[in-house]
Amino acid sequence: MKLTTERLVLRPWEDKDRTPMARIYGDAHVRRFHPKVLTVEEANASIDLAIERARTDGFHFQAAELKGSGEFIGMIGLAVRSETVQAGLPGHRTVEIGWFLAKEHWGQGLAPEGARAWLDYAWSIGLPEVAAFTAKVNAPSQRVMEKIGMIYDPGSDYENPELCEGHWLRPQVVYWKRNPTFFERHSITVAP
Repeated sequence: MKLTTERLVLRPWEDKDRTPMARIYGDAHVRRFHPKVLTVEEANASIDLAIERARTDGFHFQAAELKGSGEFIGMIGLAVRSETVQAGLPGHRTVEIGWFLAKEHWGQGLAPEGARAWLDYAWSIGLPEVAAFTAKVNAPSQRVMEKIGMIYDPGSDYENPELCEGHWLRPQVVYWKRNPTFFERHSITVAP
């Protein structure tokens, strides 16, 4: 599947994306709010997983490139979360929105632009809501979440079980964006 915005092409992964994505995942500044940088092998495994999940779930995190030049800038997309978090609608799978861009493309509004395209896609396939997760200290990602209209839900915050007690990245915040059309169609009232 391919989505386009004013400045971006969001598309399935290609082999040519592996080296630049490994560079992004291997950049300590880009990964500063994650437990570690990824090796080339781990970056490739992440891409392989994204390709497989897109086959099985119908979508997953995808490559992002600049529309005019075709320059690869990172990844933006949706993913079905395997772990459970407190969700507004029991029985529905939790779908996460996320992004990882090369630092030279930060501050240009590209992450929100691509994320909005993915939200439009999420609503077009009838998803009731989308979540975003990040470390509590990751203010830049939280700003992107707010720019795309997501609402912070302190009641859904959790501790990352993959990190030890007391780890500075263990506290995670959760933001949600609900599909208003879904709730209207199903006569569901959402409390503010």
